[in-house]
Amino acid sequence: MNTEDPKIELEGEIDFDGIQAGEDGADPNLDRLAELEKELEEVRQHVLYAQAETQNVRRRLEQEKTAATQYAATAFARDMLSVKDNLERGLASIPEELRADEKMKGLVAGLEATGRELESAFQRHGIARVESLGKPLDPHLHQAMLEVPSDEEPGTIVQEMQAGYTIKDRLLRPALVGVAKKG
Repeated sequence: MNTEDPKIELEGEIDFDGIQAGEDGADPNLDRLAELEKELEEVRQHVLYAQAETQNVRRRLEQEKTAATQYAATAFARDMLSVKDNLERGLASIPEELRADEKMKGLVAGLEATGRELESAFQRHGIARVESLGKPLDPHLHQAMLEVPSDEEPGTIVQEMQAGYTIKDRLLRPALVGVAKKG
């Protein structure tokens, strides 16, 4: 290399044919490159958004599937509650003298066994009775049907006309109750 004549020596050949400077000296290829990089970044963002949306849809479908599985028996369970109510009313209406009668003991025992089996089936499927008596009125679990003059704290449930039930964490049927009011 000669120190008096400063020239840069390059190895290999450089193709300058495709490069043209504009009137302002800016390189149009660099401008095009910047545009393409910007487009690429926009496309990347769209892909990320699409992936996130797909994941959200998948998660939402899984939740709906789980809920559908857990609560599939809700309509059937509501229908069975009226059967349970009628069975309990029937058992409650049998007088003590008929319960003591040898001819009726088998019938009463069969009805009571049916009630226990129905209660067991409810427990297996997450159906539980709503506790009401002595509790404060909860509009999410109870439906106040009347007010009863009482010495209890106003708003306390003092009478249950129909039992309420939940299935897992949802209300299946509200309890129909009487609520204390100042006497």
